Amino acid sequence: MSGKFVRASKFRHVYGQSAKKEACYENLKPTISAFDSNIIQSNGRYIALNANGIGSFCVIPVDEVGKAPDKAPMFRGHTGGSVLDTAFDPFNERRIVSSGEDGKILVWEIPEDYSYYNVDPENIVDVHPIGSLTGHSRKVGHLQFNPVAKDVLASSSFDYTVKVWDLGEKECKITLKHKDLITSFTFNYNGTKIATVSRDKKVRVWDVRTGELLSEGPSHLGAKASRVVWLGNTNRLATTGFDRFSERQLGLWDSDDLTKGCIGGFISIDSSSGTLMPFFDPSTNLLFVAGKGDGNVRFFEFADDDLHLLGEYPSTEAQRGFTVSPKRFVNVKENEIVKGYKLLNSNTIEPLSFIVPRRSEMFQEDIYPDAPAGEPAMTAAEYFDGKTVDGPILCSMEDIYNGNTPALSESKPEQKITKETKQLEKSPQVSSTPVIKEPSTPQQSGEKEEPRLVFTKSQEQGVESMLSEKKVDSLLDKVNDLSDIEQEIDTNVNEDEWDSKPEQNTPKQANSVVTQETPKESPKESPVSASASETPKEVLVTSSTPETPKTVNNDIPGETPDHAVKASPQTTSAPKGAAAGGLKASLDKLHALIQSLESNIEQLTTANQAKDERLAALEKKIDQLLQK
Repeated sequence: MSGKFVRASKFRHVYGQSAKKEACYENLKPTISAFDSNIIQSNGRYIALNANGIGSFCVIPVDEVGKAPDKAPMFRGHTGGSVLDTAFDPFNERRIVSSGEDGKILVWEIPEDYSYYNVDPENIVDVHPIGSLTGHSRKVGHLQFNPVAKDVLASSSFDYTVKVWDLGEKECKITLKHKDLITSFTFNYNGTKIATVSRDKKVRVWDVRTGELLSEGPSHLGAKASRVVWLGNTNRLATTGFDRFSERQLGLWDSDDLTKGCIGGFISIDSSSGTLMPFFDPSTNLLFVAGKGDGNVRFFEFADDDLHLLGEYPSTEAQRGFTVSPKRFVNVKENEIVKGYKLLNSNTIEPLSFIVPRRSEMFQEDIYPDAPAGEPAMTAAEYFDGKTVDGPILCSMEDIYNGNTPALSESKPEQKITKETKQLEKSPQVSSTPVIKEPSTPQQSGEKEEPRLVFTKSQEQGVESMLSEKKVDSLLDKVNDLSDIEQEIDTNVNEDEWDSKPEQNTPKQANSVVTQETPKESPKESPVSASASETPKEVLVTSSTPETPKTVNNDIPGETPDHAVKASPQTTSAPKGAAAGGLKASLDKLHALIQSLESNIEQLTTANQAKDERLAALEKKIDQLLQK
């Protein structure tokens, strides 16, 4: 999660702001059922609340704030128990479905002139369902609409199944059978898959239209209920749950391969006992986690295939339920990115806004990409026939900011996130022979680079340790001595001919015999090199009298400059025989030193290769023992 250094993020300073008391919904009568659901839902226009009564719930328009009347219209229709969950149709703002302990799923239509507060207490008319779905044999606990297809609903029940319905035909199309109670499920971004978590401590991903189990893996080890949410248009899931010691956890999963477990391990939250309710905003990649029984709402950013904690909204008002309204209903002019509603223990619903602080009053394009528009991408018939889209139809948030009719667009394809394996991050195994690296592009002159040896990390360490030995230092000192001697000798060797021999270019000091104008002082000089370094640093040019050296001065007219001395090899008038003999002897000595140095390097490289091979064989044996 959080590292040693502060990670850059445009949402680092997001903060939560609760509404004032006069903007809250008070005097409500929520359910007292202990079933684990959000209890409240919102579609931006209305708020649905599971009521404390047999088979009823209430719907509150979002603009009717304040204290609710003692008597208000209710949505009654379930028999033999409480309402456990509700869900708004994303493509019809006035349609809502509910599920209850009677095992039924009822479909409701909110009247056009519906009001919860402004009613005559002596003439209250309840709302009745317009349809029902039957097929579950026990209680129906959770409901969710498909995010792209019209009239497609999924429900989970105490009969260990998830059923996918066609509301138009009022028929169950697919049944996903589990081994234990389903505690939570969610559609993916384009509605083709469903992820479920159940009481058998397993997380699963299903193909909705074929009923095929695509992947399955171990989930949280605690006995309490887990939740799951799909992380937008990616192949990642997030789950909340408990460990064996009842500590709350947050996990990140690869939906394509759940068998490898949670990515990076579980994130420990705290030791509270309430269920964590996750909500993901795909527009900002922010995950909001609200805990039952506490007032805090934490928010994480999903980036770099990890969940980074940005902060939390602290509150002393404990919450029983929490929900988030669609993105297109946020206050864009106030830089509000998420609009939430908290059901408090005081029987009050408190609006909660999460805001990105910005000084500019202009439209903030970077935090308001296109959001789901509330328009279906396909019909139920097309969906069950196999049609697939990239995601929901999107609307322009900038048009909403300007007060115009939002322009529609299509979603982008799913973003497949891949994680590099740990073996690739380790250093590669040492091969028996050095690898020759071929040049990818030719030089500007048109000639290709010569292949060069590429050593592994262990080989490089061996060479470095060899170079730090005293024996190599003495060899290098001898090379420096030869370089100082050769400065006073006339060299007729062409620099291009010298450079054309790769075996003589290996030590850097070899080039100094010809190209070095001014000898550099070695940090560790031997006695011989110290005496040789007493020679003046300027290039010495001898005249007809060799005993009186003449120093070249570039400022005196007629004198030969330094670069001219370098350009013309025959600057000195030393005897040619002595020069040739001294050069030949020096080259022989230098060649012998180079061969000795190369031999030492080859021996050390071979020794390191053998050592690495033994280590690899030992690691292989250890892995075999661990597997046994």
